[in-house]
Amino acid sequence: METVGFIGLGNMGGPVAGHIQRAGYPLIVYDIRESTTVPFRERGASVAGSAAELAACSDVVITALPMPEDVERVACGADGIIDGIRQRSVYIDISTNPPALIRQLEPIFRAKGAFVMDAPVASGQPGAARGIHEVMVGGEREIFERVKPILAAFGDQVLYAGPLGSGSICKLVHQMIGSAVSQAIAEGLSLGVKAGVDAETVWECVRRGMVGRMHVLHYQVPLNVFRGDFETATFPLKLLRKDVALATNLGRELNVPLPVVNIVEQNLIEGVNRGWGDQAAYTVTFQLQEEAAKVAIRATGVDPDKAVKYISTHPGKP
Repeated sequence: METVGFIGLGNMGGPVAGHIQRAGYPLIVYDIRESTTVPFRERGASVAGSAAELAACSDVVITALPMPEDVERVACGADGIIDGIRQRSVYIDISTNPPALIRQLEPIFRAKGAFVMDAPVASGQPGAARGIHEVMVGGEREIFERVKPILAAFGDQVLYAGPLGSGSICKLVHQMIGSAVSQAIAEGLSLGVKAGVDAETVWECVRRGMVGRMHVLHYQVPLNVFRGDFETATFPLKLLRKDVALATNLGRELNVPLPVVNIVEQNLIEGVNRGWGDQAAYTVTFQLQEEAAKVAIRATGVDPDKAVKYISTHPGKP
């Protein structure tokens, strides 16, 4: 069984590394916040003193870091992964980055005889355990097959997207579509409620059609919006704002018009500027829309746990 080195034990990386450890893989961890490594050490993992030290002892190295500059620094900076990576080892980044970044890193690692893959993650099926994700993978098919069992330890859907960078592209598309759908739902619900229809009734009429088959808001609407709870930061706005910016930048690079998503990006920026960067990403849209429409989208008696349970046992169905 291959030894896995995991760097970045934050809100996303910590649960992912936990699933890998529970799957039985020998685990080495590293994070600049030493306190985050303690639970893993107590469960038998080794703790490295640097990214280079971790890479020198690992067959597969995984990073889960907030920003592209963090990935680049940890991969190729002083005492970085590249300084310790071994021949035939695999470096996998599961963060969200522009495809150009992982493609720039690949020849540097290839010169050391190592492989590189991008495998960004998105939320798994509603109701899944924390840290269970959809995984979109770019890189050589043979290397994908080699590391797929590790990815399956934390992925309920592990999808091969194509050559290196393809996973990152798919993740950016995923985020931009999710943000645009969120904006459309916020506008629609605010209109329906202000026109005199009960919020839950409007939502049921919407979610039992096409929208109900396609988005995580299936449960975030009853869980957060109907209750006016915008504080829960499972995935914070500041990271969604980063992801959508990467998508619109890619659109500009490729001369692809993205009029809807560019407007959504401005709303995300406004939310961050209001100090909401740590709030739940997809619900900030609703806060802004409620304010603009001068209406509160609220419902009483809604059981969000029931909604999550139904969706998790009826995937793809309203």
